[in-house]
Amino acid sequence: MIKTVGVIGAGQMGGGIAHVCALAGFQVKLHDIDEAALSRARQTIAHNLERQVARGKIAESDKDAALKRIATGTQFSMFGDCEIVIEAATEKEAVKRAIFKELVPALRPDAIVASNTSSISITRLASTTDRPGKFIGMHFMNPVPVMSLVELIRGIATEESTFATVRDLAVRLGKTPVAAEDFPAFIVNRILLPMINEAVYTLYEGVGSVDAIDTAMRLGANHPMGPLELADFIGLDTCLSVMQVLYEGLADSKYRPCPLLVKYVEAGWLGRKSGRGFYDYRGEKPVPTR
Repeated sequence: MIKTVGVIGAGQMGGGIAHVCALAGFQVKLHDIDEAALSRARQTIAHNLERQVARGKIAESDKDAALKRIATGTQFSMFGDCEIVIEAATEKEAVKRAIFKELVPALRPDAIVASNTSSISITRLASTTDRPGKFIGMHFMNPVPVMSLVELIRGIATEESTFATVRDLAVRLGKTPVAAEDFPAFIVNRILLPMINEAVYTLYEGVGSVDAIDTAMRLGANHPMGPLELADFIGLDTCLSVMQVLYEGLADSKYRPCPLLVKYVEAGWLGRKSGRGFYDYRGEKPVPTR
């Protein structure tokens, strides 16, 4: 039975995973190499819990108890008593491999390792550890406290008991798990990212402006957010890396990243997090950049 959950990476995803785990009653060990990132994550978690209190979703006492359950640190040795560690570092395979190499010696032999990767092969990541049978993909959606889906991805070596334990954890977190096969980008991003990429091509080819494309998809397909606005929310660098994984992994030209998406990333216009993407967020309200 899982009681203590380790989380690697105190960014948007890692912080969100720590938030839902602590709120569900688990002890949480949140790790990052940057003390400042850990401090920011704590503030964000406290702020988001406060919002849940204000909306009547949780009590003030739930918020206080959840915050007390989160310990932070910069050393992998803190994970010694964790039954599972969820890696939520940046979406770069080399970074993840380096983390797993350093992490594994700090774990107890029966600990499960999960990756929150949105697109990278679970089989390949698992092979860098000493426990491919206890390795699984656990892909949360952003923002984690709001989105109810978790994709569970078995690698070729993932044991059935590992899958069952992690599925049970997802349910205990109040999430709805779906099983996905270990193909590039799994289910959600295999469908969602080519749609976003096609929206960028539609802009690139001058079929419509940023505003026209987003308005058309909001009102014509009843999407809550237009695809270019959504790309900015996800981060254009993340969108590009998922498209590259799809293109390289499936060798099909329909997954070729749009040159305009590449150009925006090269310019450092990564969306909301950098202040500019398909919209400019530096003023009072977002303004299309094209």
